[in-house]
Amino acid sequence: MHGATGGGSKDTLDPHAPVTSADISRVNNLYEPLLFWNNDYQIEPALAESVESKDSVTWTVKMRPGVTFHNGKTVTADDAWFSIKRFADPKAPLSGGGQLSQIIDFQSSKVVDETTLQLVLNTPYAILDSLLAEYTTGIIPTDFDLAKPVGTGAFAYKSFEPGKTSSFTKYADYWGDAAFVDELQIQDFDNDNAKVNALQAGQVQTIDNLPYNLVDTIKGAGGGVLVAEGGQWVPFTMRVDQAPFNDVKVRQAMRLIVDRQAMIDQVLSGYGSLGNDLYAPLDPAYASDLPQREQDIDQAKSLLSQAGQEGLQVELFTGDDIPGNAPAAANLFVEQAKKAGVEVKVTKKTPFYDDNYLSYTFAQDFWNTRNYIPQAVVGTFPPDQGGTYNETHWDNADHRDLVNAAAKELDEAKRSDLLHQAQEIEYNEGGLIIWGFRQQVDGYGANVQGLEPSKYLPLGNYKFNKVSV
Repeated sequence: MHGATGGGSKDTLDPHAPVTSADISRVNNLYEPLLFWNNDYQIEPALAESVESKDSVTWTVKMRPGVTFHNGKTVTADDAWFSIKRFADPKAPLSGGGQLSQIIDFQSSKVVDETTLQLVLNTPYAILDSLLAEYTTGIIPTDFDLAKPVGTGAFAYKSFEPGKTSSFTKYADYWGDAAFVDELQIQDFDNDNAKVNALQAGQVQTIDNLPYNLVDTIKGAGGGVLVAEGGQWVPFTMRVDQAPFNDVKVRQAMRLIVDRQAMIDQVLSGYGSLGNDLYAPLDPAYASDLPQREQDIDQAKSLLSQAGQEGLQVELFTGDDIPGNAPAAANLFVEQAKKAGVEVKVTKKTPFYDDNYLSYTFAQDFWNTRNYIPQAVVGTFPPDQGGTYNETHWDNADHRDLVNAAAKELDEAKRSDLLHQAQEIEYNEGGLIIWGFRQQVDGYGANVQGLEPSKYLPLGNYKFNKVSV
């Protein structure tokens, strides 16, 4: 049994709309995309043997032969096209389809034969394969029924109770490495202590997002700790369309309030690295040359004074179900903000990911590893242009034009230059406080074998078919 962080009444088995860690763990065992990011954060074939193009406009997807859904039906190009049209519906794109909904020419794209899908784009897009590799783009059959979900993963659906426990059985005809265990159960935990206690009592065999301050406790009790380097981050999010954060001086001041190293030392127990208000540190185009932002209380006070915001009071929303020890980061920020005369009231909501998520003026969130372009699209573009999780309500045309131009650019050096310009805009004007990147730390029982660290997702991309107990 796996103990997952978060979850609640909004839990889903929808392959194209996972939100919490619990959702992500479920969809990664039920469904699979055409391509997938491996543990080294490199793209590898999954349900597609290849996704290729000569001009970045017309792409040929060749399906892996002999793959079957859990109901025994053979996976075809029709299923892939049906899935893409579902998550990239231009009228209502789901979390993995925001950018795809903008660039696919749905009239010209077509199924060539049972194993071949031709995707025609309305603009060159040099990194289409990276979009098709996200865990939010799982392939489902054309007669998909969410009440009885069918995928191609190593485990098939058995039962699902939102907010509690879901069960899956080993799929004997899985095309990849068959699971060692006959059944997988995933249990939600909205409380870290309960999650860790369940691991220590042997009620669960794995937990994602082990609290950093309990690493030695788990080791001392004979358990295992899986530590992975990646690009995960837990930002503070400022809505740039609402006061006081609609003033860039206030946003800059808030960024200067943070003592980033203290956050890493105290919140992450040292399991992290410095952030500079930019995401995608594993991207080759990451703007590591921009000056490292450090705490500067005097400058923060000056900017707040210029903005007419001396004695600023703000409410910060957080939740126990945000991975990465978010409430501790919120409480530490309260103390740091006092030095600049800013009063921060912390409001904890559990579950955090309810209908109000994305509406808060000042809050926190969590993100797993992504490269810059797909992250920028999903997190900083307006909803009608692919921004399905734009917490800051950022809407900057210059930034967006640079990102879109980079996505079309075939020359990697020119693409990198465009992305550097885009990152400079976010560095100077953005609504995210990215104080650090956390190492992914997960826990497992003494008898668990087969787990491998991944730069992408917890517990070796949640590939529980590789685990034995």
